Amino acid sequence: MELSSEDLHYIQQLGKNARKASIELRSIGTDKKNNALLKLAEMLDNERAAIKLANSQDVENAQQESLSPALIDRLILSDKSIDSMIQSLNEIVSLKDPVGEIISGWTQPNGLNIKKVRVPIGVIAIIYESRPNVTIDVAALGLKSSNAVILRGGKEAIHSNKILTQLFQKSVRLENISTSSVQLVEHTQRNLLYGLLRLKNDIDLIVPRGGEGLINFVSQNSLIPVIKHDKGVCHMYLHNSSDKEKAIPVVINSKVQRPGVCNALETLLLDKDLPYAEEVLLALVEHGVNLHGDTLTREFYENLNNKIIIHNLTDEGYHKEYLSLDISIKVVDSLEGAISHINEYSSLHSEAIISESYSAIEIFLNKLDSAALLVNTSTRFHDGGQFGLGAEVGISTGKLHCRGPMGLSDLTTAKYIVSGNGQIRV
Repeated sequence: MELSSEDLHYIQQLGKNARKASIELRSIGTDKKNNALLKLAEMLDNERAAIKLANSQDVENAQQESLSPALIDRLILSDKSIDSMIQSLNEIVSLKDPVGEIISGWTQPNGLNIKKVRVPIGVIAIIYESRPNVTIDVAALGLKSSNAVILRGGKEAIHSNKILTQLFQKSVRLENISTSSVQLVEHTQRNLLYGLLRLKNDIDLIVPRGGEGLINFVSQNSLIPVIKHDKGVCHMYLHNSSDKEKAIPVVINSKVQRPGVCNALETLLLDKDLPYAEEVLLALVEHGVNLHGDTLTREFYENLNNKIIIHNLTDEGYHKEYLSLDISIKVVDSLEGAISHINEYSSLHSEAIISESYSAIEIFLNKLDSAALLVNTSTRFHDGGQFGLGAEVGISTGKLHCRGPMGLSDLTTAKYIVSGNGQIRV
């Protein structure tokens, strides 16, 4: 993808500005960073009307372009959303600054003192779709960990992202911190993304979070290391020992509470001997959820009650991430059958078991290897804020550098400091 000289200059300047800011951020103390975040929290509260007005432009445009309900749901900034951003900022302020932490230290027999110390990664580019609250969350985590951040949101949220970035830059300016510590790619054409992925001399890490198409494009075109925050085909297995009173509310919460996010339940696995299968399926139907399943599953359950209608699976089958009030259902013969299904179809995001059997739980935990395994609780808890991390850059489904919610410490790397007293190597 060729860039015009003007576009190339624009994207290169973002990178150079971010690199310069990242060098300055190394020496910025915790108090200044926290003060900037507290000022931002106050601004978000005071500028609610302006934020919601900008957001309404994005929502209106998304509706006119007939974007999916899940995408529009992620796009909306309500008072509740603004409250959540403010809460995240306050929580991030309360967290310990990871920069400068001594990870380990020791003294060699020759008297050399060696310390391994946490340091910022440097410049991180975050590429995301729809959700404007990500602008605040990831920029705040970036600042607190002394990283410069380049934000590339989707065009559907451009007005929301612009005003949030402007407020962020205003807050850091008040603390004499470079406004280039957080920058937004304000031009939305796709070829600029391609240009961003090639700034290997100025950007240290790319973090894409969004749909499968975005993740694949970034992975295939980046010259910069990538930490993928991939789709969430999240599973829950109801073991035959599970407690109905515990299980049904957990299933409903996992699917219905917010269906358009990556930690929402997408596949429900039911043990063939589960005594309350009819009740859990009816509960889903009553909450407006559409059921999908293979031939075996449909035949197994549709005779239970004529209100239970299980539709054919989509072409994606059990790989499908719906992000809507739809769910895949699968009847399995046993715990081992559930584990086998998950190992075949999982996106390595979140898997849950509802069971009262300690041995079944232990087998489930030992034989699966996703970013988070949950026991007798909702998949919706796989979240940086819910884990006490303040917020998250995203949920990493890979295995290198970090896994699961990417919080403050995951935005750091390490360097060694070696102190001696004139020692030489012989």
